Amino acid sequence: MAENESTVQALERLQSIRQSIDNIDAAVIHMLAERFKFTQQVGALKAEHGLPPADPEREREQIQRLRVLAEESHLDPAFAEKFLNFIVAEVIHHHERIASENGR
Repeated sequence: MAENESTVQALERLQSIRQSIDNIDAAVIHMLAERFKFTQQVGALKAEHGLPPADPEREREQIQRLRVLAEESHLDPAFAEKFLNFIVAEVIHHHERIASENGR
């Protein structure tokens, strides 16, 4: 009987933890959406002034900054870098599309 009660408690705890994960996932999506609103503005500004879609120096600085933040947060810096590289590649793609729409 105690084993079943223990399993029920474990499943309840699991559900609670998963709800927290779901809440964090929702916050991450909302934060990414907000970030992309601003990067769209950057892309429009770059296109308007004929600036290149990519800024390798800024990207290097951001990666270094986020690697430090990851280390301080006990997150694998290599994972943080991969995640940021994925986001930056998508942002550059958006900037290229904006530039092509503006005839640049």
